[in-house]
Amino acid sequence: MLLYKQKKNQVPKGNRLLISVTVLGSAGPIRFVVNEEEIVAAVIDTALKSYAREGRLPVLGSNLNDFLLYCPSVGSDALSPWETIGSQGARNFMLCKKPMTEKVENDGKSAESITRKSPGNWWAWFNKSLNLKISSH
Repeated sequence: MLLYKQKKNQVPKGNRLLISVTVLGSAGPIRFVVNEEEIVAAVIDTALKSYAREGRLPVLGSNLNDFLLYCPSVGSDALSPWETIGSQGARNFMLCKKPMTEKVENDGKSAESITRKSPGNWWAWFNKSLNLKISSH
């Protein structure tokens, strides 16, 4: 009985790594296997697709340019989208959404950038205010 048959046209390149990507605000990490020569942008794309396929919350979207991948054991700087994932020597990563900035003009003066609050905050506030009005007997 043949359980596994490797395709002839697929030649494994380099070492494969089991990595763990923790999404900020999610219940737990996503684990998947990647090639150590794979670039960070491809790993972010794979993580987002896997996250969406599993139906996890909060809903993130699919634009990989809106996210940064961090390696907590190496430092506090985000990884460059063009460096290889194996260059860090780590297997645990954190995926965070980039802060959204908006240009606002102040009385015709120079524009300054501020961080925009996410649209989900009003919903959390609304639910919290409803819970305060419901008393338990």
